[in-house]
Amino acid sequence: MDRRTKYTQSIIKESFITLLKNKDIKKITVSEICQKADINRATFYRYYLDVYDLLDKIEEDFVNELKLASVDKMNYTVGTFAKDLLTTFTKNKDLAKILYYTNNNSTYFLNDIMSLAYEKCKTKWQKDIPNLPSEDIEYAASYIFNGALGIINYWILNDFDKTIDEIAKIIEELAYYGTYRFIYKKNSF
Repeated sequence: MDRRTKYTQSIIKESFITLLKNKDIKKITVSEICQKADINRATFYRYYLDVYDLLDKIEEDFVNELKLASVDKMNYTVGTFAKDLLTTFTKNKDLAKILYYTNNNSTYFLNDIMSLAYEKCKTKWQKDIPNLPSEDIEYAASYIFNGALGIINYWILNDFDKTIDEIAKIIEELAYYGTYRFIYKKNSF
């Protein structure tokens, strides 16, 4: 892709994100995006089918950035994966909030990332415990990654109120020790 194409797509995305900060996606038109980006409609349609296709491409780019942040780690843990993921979120706070709110308070667009994490966990668990039943892997992975998504949802909803390290520690502690240690041991009298 040449520089001019990259620039044009970038300005279209930035214009769209700026509009999304103040307006519901259903009320944003291609004409508004073009006016804000200072391009004509034909240029927009050269790259995107409509506003929703543009949103899909933005989500895809964000997910790809998240994937790149966590690829090829040698000492992969739930905590290191969480930190990589959360760091990318904080670098793109406005975009994360927009994607979160546009998708009705859901991080379903992160399912690709969670699939990647699942594969890494599965590979590690199968290596560490060769006789581990695949059903146990499925249950454990579902518990960890659905819980992590819930924590990320809550974190975004609360406007990134905790640091990356704090959230990563919560995810890691709950993943490894469950709620007993996190709730009861920490708050025992």
